[in-house]
Order: sequence, then structure tokens, then C-alpha cells
Amino acid sequence: MSKLTKNQKLASGKIENGKTYTLKEASALVKEITLTKFDASVDVDVRLGVDPRKANQMVRGVVSLPHGTGKVTRVLALCTPDKEAEAKAAGADYVGLDEYVEKIKGGWTDIDIIITMPSIMGKIGALGRILGPRGLMPNPKSGTVTNDIGKAVEEVKQGKIDFKVDKTGIVHSSVGKSSFDASKIYDNAREFISTLIKLKPSAAKGTYLKSIYLSSTMSPGIKIDPKSVED
Repeated sequence: MSKLTKNQKLASGKIENGKTYTLKEASALVKEITLTKFDASVDVDVRLGVDPRKANQMVRGVVSLPHGTGKVTRVLALCTPDKEAEAKAAGADYVGLDEYVEKIKGGWTDIDIIITMPSIMGKIGALGRILGPRGLMPNPKSGTVTNDIGKAVEEVKQGKIDFKVDKTGIVHSSVGKSSFDASKIYDNAREFISTLIKLKPSAAKGTYLKSIYLSSTMSPGIKIDPKSVED
């Protein structure tokens, strides 16, 4: 087992053993225990009481974080020529169709999200083997397959993210940066967790929010009391 670095020891020392924090307390504490020289991401990990292997217990959705993620999201809009101006005006970094389909076939994936239209999903379906493993495949459920290209691009640029429970029952998401005020981290994390609560499958029995942890890049996790999200 590797030894803790000096900074990791300092960070761990600020977290009381066995204590469960409120979301507000954790939002302030995560800034104190972030000792990286760069602007670290702040992440939330939520273990849900669901069985992701069952279709009626799958949890997937989208949320617009009030203060954005703090990250620069590179957006590719794959659209018909009549929609290109709309996509560019909304802030898409790359706009086009056939030329980008060919670039992706050649291995180019230097983007964070792809937004496209229902009418051209046939062309994009052939890119599934490349885009799927990288989490870049557009999906109507996440709002990335739509005829309202401009609105979709704008929402993503402003902090809209999509999420999906993994095979172990955990949902993970970035909810900001360590440079954010504690109140902004709180607002974003609360919005994310509240959205998860609304998406509870009717087939899920027992405790739904099994555990919640807030952390930043390279920091230990802070355990949060699920009830504090309602405060």
C-alpha cells in the first residue's frame, strides 16, 4: 500500500473519522482539503439502491447545474446545412456533417459531446464502435438528438450534463471546481442529487440513496447525510 503524501495527510486530518457531514458542511470542507496546485474538479458519487441489470431500475437523466461545471465543454454539432448558422451562434466549437463523420472514422474524437438531429442518426449509427466506448454517442434521452440544435448546444455550454448509473449502482458526476464558492458547490451538488431523487424507479425497494460522497481531484471523500440535501 502506498504511503500518503504530506498534502494527503493534511487533507485526511481535516475529516473527522466516522462523521457524516451535511451537504453544506461538505461543500465548504472540500475546498479546505483540496491542496492541488491546479483548479481541481469537485465530484459527487452516489450509491443507489437499485439493480442496474434490470431495465426497470435503470437510472439515467440530465441536469442543468445552476453554476455550470467550470469546465470548457467542446461541442460538435453534426447537422444539416440549414442548421449550421444556428449551431455556430449557440457556441458549438465544430459544426458540419460529412467531413466530421469522416474525421471520426479516422479516429478523431477531440470533443466532449456530440449534438445531432434525428434525420441524420443513420449516418452516425455507423460510428457507434468509436463513439460508444468513449461515451460520445448521441442519445435522445440525454437531449443530444434533437431538431432544436441551437437550444441543445446552448444548454450544454451553460452546464447541462447527462448521467447514468453504472453497473455497480453508482452515479458519478462533476459538480464544479475547487475555485467555486462553497455556496455554488452546494447549489450544484444539491441540484444533481435532487434530480436523482426525482428519478427513483418505482421498482426500486428499500433505501434509495445508500451513500453520498463529495470529493475533489486527489482528495479523500467526505461522507454526506442524504437527509441534508432536503435542508
